[in-house]
Amino acid sequence: MVPEMSEIVDNPESYFRQYIPHRDSLLITLEEQAQQENIPIVGPVVGELLFLLARITRAKRILELGTATGYSAIFLAKACKIFDGKVITMENDPEMAIRARRHFQNAGVENNVEIRCGDALVELAKTKDIFDFIFMDIEKEDYIRALPHCENLLKTGGLLVADNVGFKDADPFNQAVAKSPKWRAVSLFAYLPFHSPEHDGVCIALRE
Repeated sequence: MVPEMSEIVDNPESYFRQYIPHRDSLLITLEEQAQQENIPIVGPVVGELLFLLARITRAKRILELGTATGYSAIFLAKACKIFDGKVITMENDPEMAIRARRHFQNAGVENNVEIRCGDALVELAKTKDIFDFIFMDIEKEDYIRALPHCENLLKTGGLLVADNVGFKDADPFNQAVAKSPKWRAVSLFAYLPFHSPEHDGVCIALRE
């Protein structure tokens, strides 16, 4: 006889909300500012996922597309700091870049992060470095335009993580990654507390 599966927990959103990863006072402050100012951030669940993926892959050279206030870059910088690694993060808004630099200093990761201020697609075209890990969180309609650059800049066996792939504007990117022999990818749609929005998708893709 096949055993019956256990029932899923009652009120799963409330249940899993109690397991939001611990974060320090700086990250909590950035979450509060994001809510007050309507600044999109990845939140503690995706932030911790980024930390784990970067640490597991032993990433030393990390590229982030879209800095905002530096929330996600702090997770990435802390993950690669143990390997003397570095995050290069690109931000189009000069005021956001200034805020992010201050937050990196407060987080103690200023030596592990370099901000390049400018349009990510323009900066990507000028970049010659090869990376172990790329995190993409720019305008969703630009994901498909950034993808060829990611293919060129990510090492074989490197990891690409794209946030907000539940957005309609990310559909061309989703289709391209799913069909391309250059990527082995999975897209996860999930409940993500404090993420913008809290129900969204994340794509994790291995560069073949």
